[in-house]
Amino acid sequence: MTLVKFRSRNDLSPWEYMDRMVKNFANEEDWPGFRCNWAPAVDISENDQNIVVRAEIPGINKDDVRLTVNNGTLTITGEKKQEKNDEKDNYFRNERMYGSFCRSFSLPSTIDSSKIKANYKDGILSISLPKVEAAKPKEIAIEAA
Repeated sequence: MTLVKFRSRNDLSPWEYMDRMVKNFANEEDWPGFRCNWAPAVDISENDQNIVVRAEIPGINKDDVRLTVNNGTLTITGEKKQEKNDEKDNYFRNERMYGSFCRSFSLPSTIDSSKIKANYKDGILSISLPKVEAAKPKEIAIEAA
């Protein structure tokens, strides 16, 4: 997994911003109010022992989410089912997104895929991707000469 430092719109030149808008045409970040599908927001962090992925999927039953690892790719799939609307209600705004989603991430070779763990609490799916022993930092003792 290659992590790239986030650059906000304010950090971009006008040409970089225009290029980003063209490449991400349907991305709501660049086109507020325009949505064609949805994907959960994800935070990825790293420490000495693990890479941790946290996906924000509120309102979804954990049984409607599937997590797979195949050929070095972590994939999160699921579906947020739409609530039945009472036909008597007059909606003025309906912004919540529904439907299927899929997010995939390439894993570095330093991950031990046999030890991946996940839990789901309060709408947050947390995935712990442990590093193999060889990738963990080690302290080396200094011997006296």
